[in-house]
Amino acid sequence: MKQPAPHLTAEQWLARVFADGRPRHVGTGWLSGVLGIVLGLLALLAVLCLHFPEYLTLPELRSHYPLEWVRLAIDIGLLAAMALAAVSMVLRRKKALGVAGLVLAGAALGLGAGGVEIPRGQVSAVYLGLDWFVLGVLTTAAVFVPLERAFPLRSGQGAFRRGWLTDTQYFFASHVLAQVMSVAVLAPAVAMGEALAVPSAQTAVQSLPVAVQFALAVLVADLAQYGIHRAFHAIPFLWRFHKVHHSVEVMDWLAGSRLHLVDVIVTRGLVLLPLVVLGFDQVAIYAYLALVSFQAVFIHANFAPRARWLERWVAMPRFHHWHHGAEAEARDVNFAVHLPMIDLWFGTYHMPEGRWPAGYGITGERAPEGWAPQLVWPFRRGA
Repeated sequence: MKQPAPHLTAEQWLARVFADGRPRHVGTGWLSGVLGIVLGLLALLAVLCLHFPEYLTLPELRSHYPLEWVRLAIDIGLLAAMALAAVSMVLRRKKALGVAGLVLAGAALGLGAGGVEIPRGQVSAVYLGLDWFVLGVLTTAAVFVPLERAFPLRSGQGAFRRGWLTDTQYFFASHVLAQVMSVAVLAPAVAMGEALAVPSAQTAVQSLPVAVQFALAVLVADLAQYGIHRAFHAIPFLWRFHKVHHSVEVMDWLAGSRLHLVDVIVTRGLVLLPLVVLGFDQVAIYAYLALVSFQAVFIHANFAPRARWLERWVAMPRFHHWHHGAEAEARDVNFAVHLPMIDLWFGTYHMPEGRWPAGYGITGERAPEGWAPQLVWPFRRGA
């Protein structure tokens, strides 16, 4: 009797479509094919942003784009995508990578490429941050992909490791749902912060130079982050949501994106609250937000920097990798995001000399794959 075909996950299906058993090092057409797909997709999304700016771009960014440069970047990206796809088709026996890159670039060309006429005068109260996603991929990947290739912790770990598609969905959702994050996080934190404001404390903080305010904001925010993070580990109901983040089994620059929506809203809102209550200058707050955006990616990276003298003072990848470690010794340690000294103060610091965790994830439990299944996972009975 013929056995039914096993169900393929999206990752397995993509691997089957694009795999041909050939090597993937430089010069084999694999890298050019992948880059062709990425550039073709980003160009297509950027063209859609030109067609529907009122629905697909952030108002805060929309008015600041140098449009001529944006149009030029789209056209250059399309040319590069087509050239890379063509190279891949020449070098690889299986043409799927090259064809996919050409299809995406062709779709962007068909929609007008960088020459799209932008509609004027239209305003929408509801919008997505598709432009923010495109910028996020370009900037974050441009920094961390080369870094991970040059100084990898695990050199055999490729970009398409187990769980990459799920984490890409999280990266996409965290950028595209920027309006949701603003309404759910920023607005309540600002309103509550203004209600709880202490005028004398605000006067004292605002009298400090902005550089000092920034340093103090990092300390205050990381103390708040430490307490909230530890609570998400200690309280079973909160752990239901935070274990989504710990379900990552392979660490790299994308892994930090895997955060449940409830975890994001609660943590970011409560970390921002003391900064508003104490009246930090907006410049200091924005500088802190830029720092935490970078460091949240950095500490999850497949990156082994050779700067151990810094590890006691600044959270580095090894510090946070131990927080994700599957070993018993890694349980409930290293909660800070920026300053390891906070874990030293509270007795949760763990940095074995010269060692990294052997593995990551939740012992004895496997999360469902995909952003949407993981969104409902904590609400299931027995989760």
